[in-house]
Amino acid sequence: MSAPTPILHGGRVDLARTLFPEAPEPWIDLSTGVSPYPYPFPPLAPEVFTRLPDVAALAALERIAAAAYRAGPKAQVVAGAGTQAFIQCLPRLQCLPRSRVAVLGLTYEEHAAAWRAAGAKVARVETLEEIAAAEVGVVVNPNNPDGRLEPVARLAETARAMAAKGGLLIVDEAFADFLPAEASLAPRAGEEGFLLLRSFGKAYGLPGVRLGFALCGAALAEPLRAALGPWSVSGPALAIGAAALADAPWLAARGAALARDAARLDGLLAASAFEIIGGTSLFRLVRHAAADRWFAHLARRGILTRRFGERPDRLRFGLPAASAAWERLERALESGRNGL
Repeated sequence: MSAPTPILHGGRVDLARTLFPEAPEPWIDLSTGVSPYPYPFPPLAPEVFTRLPDVAALAALERIAAAAYRAGPKAQVVAGAGTQAFIQCLPRLQCLPRSRVAVLGLTYEEHAAAWRAAGAKVARVETLEEIAAAEVGVVVNPNNPDGRLEPVARLAETARAMAAKGGLLIVDEAFADFLPAEASLAPRAGEEGFLLLRSFGKAYGLPGVRLGFALCGAALAEPLRAALGPWSVSGPALAIGAAALADAPWLAARGAALARDAARLDGLLAASAFEIIGGTSLFRLVRHAAADRWFAHLARRGILTRRFGERPDRLRFGLPAASAAWERLERALESGRNGL
């Protein structure tokens, strides 16, 4: 049996350097949906590096996360090494069905890949009614890469329908941090029929910390904890996550800044004849007939965007991190308008 084709993610600056060795340094990585504003965490005590992660610190982090995400009273919060850890782990839980899995739309590819690797028959579907007909359904909300947002009421209805037949709806809210609170299913977490995933690194600009959370009922929390095993979150991640998630004013301020940045990016993209077809406050998805040429043009100038093999006319742009990066992007777009 041949090995599965690796999924190409954003953030591969190392690969871009190989493909475009003439590009100037430093590279500007706009290929991920990560906030350009990293949380300014305080100096860490040496003990978080020299001791095994503390069980009490893990429990404290999960309580802080429950409050930050406004989790429902029935919810249990399970911390892991990024939401990717849960994506890999869930298909292997013996308590879950795995024969028919439906994934809504073109979305983050690791969900389907993980279920296929566990032996499931996976189908991409276009409606929540098709999700409800499966044993396990996956909805990324808001969606990556187009920002599609399904209403909470319809997702809750889908979860109830799946629970009635012993199924499960997985809702991945990796990009939900800057949406209004009512756009999240977190207050319903703990009810039967669904599990919620939340990402830490994207909103707080710290993807290297590798921290994420599953919000669910006790029937799923216990096997999840057992599957993740002891010390599933590093000591530094416990300390940084607890500080950041408790700092609601910082997150609110970053949300306002990101909204301004996204509007600025919209103007630059529109001026270069990109059609903006979706996104969130952390990225924009655009369409252009010459998307491949634009990708190469920007890469030769040390600016990495995200392209999609299945949709060759589309690119995703994240937000530049500093004024110098904005200026380089503006110059690159202007030269492309004149030369492509």
